[in-house]
Formats: sequence, structure tokens, C-alpha cells
Amino acid sequence: MPGSPTPPGTDAAVVSLRDVSVTLGGLPIVRGVSADIGPGEFVALLGANGSGKTTLLRAVLRLVPHQRGRIELFGVPQHEFHDWRRIGYVPQHVDPGLLTATVREIVAAGRLPLRRPFMPPRRADREAVDRAIREVGLTAKAGTQLAHLSGGQRRRALIARALATDPELLVMDEPLAGVDVATQQSLADLLRTLTADRRLTVLVVLHEHGPFADLVRRSLLLQDGRLVFDGVGFDPDLPHEHHLPPEHVSSHNDWVPAYPSFPEPEQEDA
Repeated sequence: MPGSPTPPGTDAAVVSLRDVSVTLGGLPIVRGVSADIGPGEFVALLGANGSGKTTLLRAVLRLVPHQRGRIELFGVPQHEFHDWRRIGYVPQHVDPGLLTATVREIVAAGRLPLRRPFMPPRRADREAVDRAIREVGLTAKAGTQLAHLSGGQRRRALIARALATDPELLVMDEPLAGVDVATQQSLADLLRTLTADRRLTVLVVLHEHGPFADLVRRSLLLQDGRLVFDGVGFDPDLPHEHHLPPEHVSSHNDWVPAYPSFPEPEQEDA
């Protein structure tokens, strides 16, 4: 049945990309990317500003359309996939409209896909929210508005919201951006605990491995929208064709210069 869970014991990739290309505003952003992410992998999607990594992430989540290629989630074609509770998404920034909401309200919103419309939360919903808040270390801040939290605490609240549906895939967009080194390390420690306690596959957008270095088991490197490396480590001095097996090298030659870089976000306190 389309959109149904992958049967236990199958070897279907959690995310499968085949020749995926994305064009936004008439500009090619992602160019012919192919890769598979298997169950339990912790994968970093790397690249400079403007390399296409966040756009590719958003295409996986169906937040932007892809014009060419095929995306599958848990073995199901993306356009037939409906079981989004299996995927937890942590955006880079908090929507300003949510800053007056409390941590509990933010995390409870993560349960909405599992609740019947207009029905109050069930005991299972409340317990899942409490567990997620506890896991990210925000129990004492559950009644605090996001506006009164530090940058690191806001990230933890968004992670808790993503965990509220007990997802199998956790997708994070630059969780280390805009926070200080101590907060980056605390987020890495949190992810280390979460991946040990939960059976999670993780796909995370990063500029560099940083404190996630010992967590990352595989890296995908994008340059000008192309996947130029897929593996455990890479030598930047090697020609790009040595980074990937032939079946993963884009056959499209519509090369253009890198897109303009965006300014780095301001640093926030832990």
C-alpha cells in the first residue's frame, strides 16, 4: 500500500536519491544528486554557503519541489509517502511567530499529526511530550516562552518537537550555526545520547564536522549543487571524479559559478 511502513527486515534505504535536481527562481541549485542513506546511519551533508545542501534537505522533506530525478522515503516514492510522523525535522531558525509559545506548547505541536482534529491530547500524547522535553534537558523550562530562552535552549526545544512523534529519521538543518562552542558541544553530547537511546537515522546539514566529528559515520559533500564526495573521509586535493564511484557522478555539464554566500548568523549565548 502506498505510504505504508516498510515491512520489518527489509533493506530499503531510509532516503534514496536518484539524479535529483532542483531549480529555484530559474537557477539550478541541486544538480543530479544520487545517494542512499541506510537505517541507523549518521550522515553529514556538507558544503559551503550556496552549495545547495539546505535546498537538497528541503527537497527530501518535500518543502521544495524537485524538477528531475526520484526521491524515495523508507522505500516509498516521495509523492506516495504520507507517514511523515516517521521523520522529525529540526529547522535552523525558530519562526518568530513561535517565540511567545512555551517549550511545552512547541513540543506538543509535534504530536498534532498523530491526533484527531479538534480532539484534546491523549495520555500517550502527554507522555510523549514529557519524554521529549526530558530527553533534551528542558523539563525545568517547560513553561518558559521561547523568547526567554538562549539560542542553545531554543535548538533543544526544536529537537524535542521533532522527537515527539518517535521518528525513525531525524533531519537537522545546521544545528551548530549561530551558537557558541560550548553550546555546540552540548548539542553534540545530546545527539550522542539520543542516537544511543533511540534507533535513529540522522541526516544533518553542517558547514564542517566540528564537535559532531565522532558521530558522523558518512559525509556527503556538495559543491555548486553537485555531489562531489560520498564516504568516510575525503582529500580536497583529489580531483572530484576520484571522490565518487562512476554511477554517482552527475552526467550533466551545466556548470555555473558558485552562488552568492549569505552572511553567517550572529552568535548567540548558550
